[in-house]
Parts: sequence; C-alpha cells; structure tokens
Amino acid sequence: MSADVIKIGGKASRFLDKVKGILPDNGNLDLCLTCGMCSSGCPATGLAGLDPRKFLRMAVLGLDDEILKTKWAWMCTMCQRCIYVCPMKIDIPQLIFNVRNAWPRAERPKGILGSCDFALKTEGCSAMGATSEDFDFVVNDVLEEYQEAQPEFKDMQAPIDKQGAEFFLNQNSREPVTEPDEMVPLWKILHLAGVSWTYGSKGWGGENYCLFLADNDGWKHIVQTATDQTHQLGCRTYLNTE
Repeated sequence: MSADVIKIGGKASRFLDKVKGILPDNGNLDLCLTCGMCSSGCPATGLAGLDPRKFLRMAVLGLDDEILKTKWAWMCTMCQRCIYVCPMKIDIPQLIFNVRNAWPRAERPKGILGSCDFALKTEGCSAMGATSEDFDFVVNDVLEEYQEAQPEFKDMQAPIDKQGAEFFLNQNSREPVTEPDEMVPLWKILHLAGVSWTYGSKGWGGENYCLFLADNDGWKHIVQTATDQTHQLGCRTYLNTE
C-alpha cells in the first residue's frame, strides 16, 4: 500500500522574505513558536476559517498562491495587537500589507479602493470626495448655527487655515457630508480648553484608506499633503482625530 506524498512549498515565499527584512532585532519568522498568542486577541480570528497564526504559517511554508486566494488579508484590521503579544515580535500586519499590495489593484475591495481614489482626487484628501469649498461651507454654516442657538458658545471658532495655531486637526470626512453636527462636540471641548487649533483647506480628511489598500504612493501622498499643510500654517502639533 502506497501513499501519495504531499509536498508543501517548494519555492521561497516572497511574502516571507519581504517581512524578514524589516523585523526588529531577535524577531525571526522562522522562530514562530506557534503559541497562538497572536490569534487570541485578534478581532479577525475565525473569519474565513483563518487567524494570524495560520496565516503566518502559510507564509512560512511558501503557500503564496493559497495566501492570494483568501480574502482574510482584507479582514485584518492591522491593529497590531498580534505584535504586542507575540514573544518574538513578529510583524504580521506588515505581512498583511505586503499580501494586499500583491493583489491587482482593480481586484482589491471596492469600498476601500473607491475611498482611496476619492481622497487622491481632492485637495482635502476626503475619502467621501468632498471638496475643500464644500468643507469650508459646511463648517462655517454649522458653526454659525451653534453660535446662535447656544449663546454660551457664541465665541466658539472652527478656523480653517489659521496661521500659527498650536494644533492642526483633521476630520473624518464622512461627518461634514452626512453628519455635520458630529463635528461640534470636539469644537466645544477645544473652545472650553482654550486651545489654539485649525483645520487646513488641504489635508483635512482624517482617513487614509490608501494605507489599508496597500497603495504605497497613495497613502504617502495623503500623509505628505497633511504634513505640508501643517508646516505651511506654522502649527506645532498634528492632531489625528482618527
């Protein structure tokens, strides 16, 4: 009686090699203890029958084709809990990023793809595609409404492109489009705390879907846009509300 021999791998995993190159000292994917700590706190554990430990073993065994067939890489939140609990500090989110980057761009999840593309088309980097002119109108309209309706906040400000402010704030771009009143609580907190802050006409969108899409050029453009605007306005601190 003979049994078929199942061969796993057979070629070096391109994902494994990429991640190895950026691991911290003493971190080595080949030294994964398969202890399951990464899976214990992962919000994506069990989805599509996978978890971080299984996904990592697939990379270690060179199962690149199988990795690229599963949508589990898009279910990972990249929250980095797995790195925090891993005794070897293995960077599984970086593995996830490289796997996502290997997908043909047009085949990546439509929601994330569309939000990234919207952000790249607007100066404000809005994932909703809102223009900076629309953002300016909504902010000032909502501010005026609350100044009139709540006299205790008649002096509250929501500046855009204020020079020399301490904080440069971004804003979830969904809120000025669909839930503008949700912007106000933070304004009130900053007003009562006496904080000098500003939005920017450029780089005000708080999301970075291009990062989650694994679009290197895209996410760098969004970060650079906000950073340049922060420096141009002379703000000392970039405050990411997301």
